[in-house]
Amino acid sequence: MTTSTTKRTLYRLPDVAPTLDAMFDALDHDHLASIGADIRIPEGRLTVPSLVVTAPMEKEEASWIPDVTRTTGLAFSESVRRPSCLHLLAVDDHVYAIGYDQGFRLIPNRLKDKRFGLSFAIRQVDPMQVQDLAAQALGVARTDITIAPGGVPVLSLGVQEHSQIVRRLGGYLDGRALTRARTGRGEIFSADGGCGLRLPLGIEAEDLVADIREIARVCREVAPQPALEFVEHIVPLKDDPTVTRLEQALDQALGEPADGRIASTIPMDHWEDCTAAHAVHIKINSSEAGRFDQFDLEYVLRRACIQRAGQRLEALKQGTVSLYRHHRATAQDLLTSTTALRWIEANLSLGSRRFCLLDGEWYEIGATYLDAVRSSVARLFAPVSSVNLPPWRAGDTERTYNAHVPDQIDDYVCMDRKNARNPLRPTTEFEVCDLLTSDGTLVMVKHAHGGSGPLSHLFSQGLVAVQLLQKSAEVRAEFAQRVFEESKGKHVLPDDFMPKRVVFAILLKHGTTLTPETLFPFSQVTLAQTAKTLESWGVTVEVVGIPEEASAADARPEFRAAA
Repeated sequence: MTTSTTKRTLYRLPDVAPTLDAMFDALDHDHLASIGADIRIPEGRLTVPSLVVTAPMEKEEASWIPDVTRTTGLAFSESVRRPSCLHLLAVDDHVYAIGYDQGFRLIPNRLKDKRFGLSFAIRQVDPMQVQDLAAQALGVARTDITIAPGGVPVLSLGVQEHSQIVRRLGGYLDGRALTRARTGRGEIFSADGGCGLRLPLGIEAEDLVADIREIARVCREVAPQPALEFVEHIVPLKDDPTVTRLEQALDQALGEPADGRIASTIPMDHWEDCTAAHAVHIKINSSEAGRFDQFDLEYVLRRACIQRAGQRLEALKQGTVSLYRHHRATAQDLLTSTTALRWIEANLSLGSRRFCLLDGEWYEIGATYLDAVRSSVARLFAPVSSVNLPPWRAGDTERTYNAHVPDQIDDYVCMDRKNARNPLRPTTEFEVCDLLTSDGTLVMVKHAHGGSGPLSHLFSQGLVAVQLLQKSAEVRAEFAQRVFEESKGKHVLPDDFMPKRVVFAILLKHGTTLTPETLFPFSQVTLAQTAKTLESWGVTVEVVGIPEEASAADARPEFRAAA
């Protein structure tokens, strides 16, 4: 059976006009000439403007031969030929590029839309089946990369929405309008999006163009998945006067002794290149490049420092960092070349505001913090609650309420004050939960009549209970035994019980309806932090409001009798 799709990486070149002339002019002709590339215009099959670049990438002698000869004394004669191809095509309003073999290296980096693939991924990837994620933390020069081949919920990855920039996201998607699904090879497949978008694309000309049009439609018309929309919360600073002040401050800092405000980083779209490189050439306002085995921040800062005031930052913008596959560093060995500015991270302040330069763009640290807290809290309020709790009779205590929930709903076991021994301090005990459902959901109940303090205790209880259940076999076994006893044998938990869901059930004072907005501000912060931690442990978190009965006269008979 003939294959109808092939997995390729698609790039979008937003600043190139969708014409043959513009695509031709955008190429790096000096580099193409140095490797003997050929440019051709396909005719007949494609109905859109298109051109193809092929390069033989041929060398008479492999770059590693001199090293092996010096080590072993053996003479070798091995040539290298690794032909590559780059296909540029204009589909509607944009130019796209696809590389075959090493052809993607023929695309000038300055032309690529750095977030094109990511934009598609957050709209189509299943947030419950994320396979890989890479995020850069603002202000700490750190990149976190998670790989989960089987797919995991994005919430379990613990991304700090207000302080990390997601650069790459991959996972399963349902691309029913793409060729891969239409040709009957199965609807569910994977995509990986960052600067480029890697996924199965149609091989036939009409299928390829149709796939690109569908990808463009998704990016243009489809809203991000609710669980992934946080990826677009942190955006580069667009305030031109502030950017100007930051650039002036950075130019001054580049002329001063190193004090830790400037650190090295690796452009996210060149992690693989950095790993494969055996030689790094750095050229900053000089005719000769500095040659190193790896990126050398000290050399970059030294070169910047000797420039005239007002010209230091510009020297980094114009300077280059080139990575080569072999120490010989010939044109055929070039992996990539980027501006030197993309290899540094700078942390500067303007008054009380803190900023970070990352990948050549400025971000304000903490600018999205409050929005991230509100977003984190809002998604914990499900449209339809996973638990059904009876109303709270006015005047009842938490103990009374919890004790009578199982009388009204068989699904529950009351575990209020049915404590377990604290393995960290055997002379004390702790409460695992107030109520337990038949599916093992831990329900923590609180009447928040005294401000945010009781809710802080509630959220802490959830963290401690889950952590001890996950880490202590003794706690798990004892809790399972207590549940069996309290339910008179109706609810049987396995000795290795691990909670998968925690519900915080809250009654606000005076019967106020519980919403993200009616939570105390401090409680919103602590709840967001608690949920992030629990979700990173693989535990789903939900918040529900407990309805309140108007008066004792309205209470159910069994509540009055028990009282």
